[in-house]
Amino acid sequence: VQLQASGGGLVHAGGSLRLSCAASGRTFRSYSVGWFRRAPGKEREFVAAISWNSGSTSYTDSVKGRFTVSRDNGKNTMYLQMNSLKPEDTAVYYCAAKRREVSPSYDYWGQGTLVTVSS
Repeated sequence: VQLQASGGGLVHAGGSLRLSCAASGRTFRSYSVGWFRRAPGKEREFVAAISWNSGSTSYTDSVKGRFTVSRDNGKNTMYLQMNSLKPEDTAVYYCAAKRREVSPSYDYWGQGTLVTVSS
């Protein structure tokens, strides 16, 4: 599976962005997928995840109520809707996929898209 993230950019605090992650391969629809981010000078952190059938989602506490993860298996694409953005959301955002939902690690990674939130 190859993943291609897009949709990053520069936005003012309080604004919104929607990230997309297009995947190749028919097996994408059976994978759990997630979003991660790496802020300048910090470690990569988990942001959100969604199961293969969209039956369950999870979020890191700092984005709950502001971000929404979704997927369209017919289009082999996953999304991250980000609202009420804050300067601390500034980071490179990565999409990832894993073959087994119970696995703690992800098998495939996209190249990242930069989100910059100005105050």
